[in-house]
Amino acid sequence: MNKIMILYGSSEGQTAKIANHIARVIRDKGYSVDAIDGISLPAHFSLEPYTAAIIGASMHAGGYQKYIQKFVMCHHEALERIPTAFFSVSLTEAYPNSEEKVQLDDLIAAFQQETGWHPRNVASFAGALAYSKYGFLKRLLMKRIAQQAGGETDTSHDYEYTDWAAVTRFAENFVAMLRPAPKLSVVGS
Repeated sequence: MNKIMILYGSSEGQTAKIANHIARVIRDKGYSVDAIDGISLPAHFSLEPYTAAIIGASMHAGGYQKYIQKFVMCHHEALERIPTAFFSVSLTEAYPNSEEKVQLDDLIAAFQQETGWHPRNVASFAGALAYSKYGFLKRLLMKRIAQQAGGETDTSHDYEYTDWAAVTRFAENFVAMLRPAPKLSVVGS
């Protein structure tokens, strides 16, 4: 049976939530899936048992988790030989400023260039404002950023901006990419 790896980097948990949603969608399509938190990846980890991979990471301060970047750099050749996809999670996707979205696209492109990995599919999802999980300084900083972007500033609540229908479509499109093309029948004359 085909086995798919979903490796993710998550800081406050939204990327993990998205990765696990993708895993459920793919399992529902009949595939075996391992959703793995990249922070706890064993040193001897191998991609060998997997026939496809999805990697997800969250954007913080202009970069993704270093352990995800390191994994991709170490395994980019193996990743290039199997069907792969990448998903980025950030608050930038939640806000309407197109200049910031262009910057996000540039950061995703830089990640691909730095790691040498060129996934077949790339998606960017809005994350969450997890005020309850932030320390004092980060909560103030995130409130200020949210205020400038027109987002939610009541720090007594968390706010989820993820478009779950888009996440489901991403997972379904990945599964569709894995299916072999239908054989064409030749009609003789």
